[in-house]
Amino acid sequence: MWGKRSAKKRGRPPAHKKRPATLKTYLFYDLETTGLNPAFDQVLQFAAIRTDFDLNEVERYELAIALRPDVVPSPQAMLVHRIGPGTLVDGRSEYEAVRWIHALVNRPQTISVGYNSLGFDDEFLRFAFYRNLLPPYTHQYHHECGRMDLLPFAAVYRLFKPAVLQWPEDNGQPSLKLDALATANRLAAPPFHTAMSDVTALVALARRFKTEADTWEYLCSRFDKAVDQDCIRQTPPLFTSPAGPHRLTLLVSSEFGGTNAHLAPALGLGASTAYANQRLWLRLDWPELAEAAVTNVPDTTRVVRKKYGEPPLVLPPLPRYWAQLDAPRRTLAQQNLERLQRQPRLLAEIAAYHRAYRYPEVPEVDPDAALYDHGFWQKDDLAAFDRWHQAPVETRPSLIERFADPLARILATRILFRNFPGPHPEPIEKARRAHFERIDPPRGAPPPVDYRGRPRLTPAAAREEIAGLLSQADITEADRRLLVDLDRFVAERFGD
Repeated sequence: MWGKRSAKKRGRPPAHKKRPATLKTYLFYDLETTGLNPAFDQVLQFAAIRTDFDLNEVERYELAIALRPDVVPSPQAMLVHRIGPGTLVDGRSEYEAVRWIHALVNRPQTISVGYNSLGFDDEFLRFAFYRNLLPPYTHQYHHECGRMDLLPFAAVYRLFKPAVLQWPEDNGQPSLKLDALATANRLAAPPFHTAMSDVTALVALARRFKTEADTWEYLCSRFDKAVDQDCIRQTPPLFTSPAGPHRLTLLVSSEFGGTNAHLAPALGLGASTAYANQRLWLRLDWPELAEAAVTNVPDTTRVVRKKYGEPPLVLPPLPRYWAQLDAPRRTLAQQNLERLQRQPRLLAEIAAYHRAYRYPEVPEVDPDAALYDHGFWQKDDLAAFDRWHQAPVETRPSLIERFADPLARILATRILFRNFPGPHPEPIEKARRAHFERIDPPRGAPPPVDYRGRPRLTPAAAREEIAGLLSQADITEADRRLLVDLDRFVAERFGD
């Protein structure tokens, strides 16, 4: 069994590389939003605390952002953060706020840090930057900037350094939710799900993690693409098939759930040919894998797609790591692995399918959601955007036609009617009327969709959801009042 092989043969993660001394600050941040869709929803609250690398506070920031006139708030989101209709219209415009946030996270030598931020907050920021004609990715690499996410840290610490925290449970399963960790360990005072309270808890959590300095430094280093790639390559292939070399590893991610100890045994399948920045890992504990055949690969196999410097964390299969898996999953993984070694043709078919796989194409993606379809703005585009941002507001409508990219012209037009009071020139007003007809379509007409084909929340759908929530027998009086106020707000804003 692979777990019996020596650590030297299997390869240990290399000692973390020292971070460059020029990376001077962490920016811990959190968002509260109108919903879960980064393309169509928006940020309502932004809070951040900047610290040095010893986690001493340097500055803090807090910003309220007014609801755009074309955004329909999700009732479920409102019940979480409880930003009621009375305050939705307060704060800076999205355009002004997003430009300010963009400058903050792009300050040279800033490492932006969140909690589940790479799965949620960071994508919200990317889409906000994109639709406001700002470079969406520079905060990830430019001027020695970078990103980290403490949610994978929590999974690792719970497994291997559990003494740093009290670990709460939810229905008998370990919970890594920030509010649960904060409550169990008195990291911050409630209420949670306000941006600043969550950031305060996040900084306190980081300070707890940093008491185990070696683990902290090692995990920080794994958000460096080069270091992460080097760590993975230190684990030698277990065997080679016609599909190439295959590394046996353990993946650590909160997405695997507390029931699975946030771990998954996996076999490397190499790089995606469709998406060059993705490495593919075949789940060996996937029960259906035992039934895999060349005719049913899509239905019986599950892969995890990883980018270097991002979760999940890839660990070598050392005995002390494998011991964290429960016995049934260890047995299942071993059986699946041995079967794949005996059937190289099947393994080659599995690898070929997942390497070639492309996400389904979505027709007529709304311009707000076209970030991934469109690709990077060109240097000339960005220079034109910068001139447009600096121009007086009254001259911007006439400058839109100078943009070479037709998508940029649409987004610039939307910036104007979303963030600046009218009246606007007739081409802007015409675009505004057409936009509002699409986001509040007649019954039966399809709403705009995002890059995954998910529909934009319409006023009618939001009010229908509110009615369903109000009909629940166990609804609290406070929730009822909030939902009734939200229903009235949506009806008044979009017309009953």
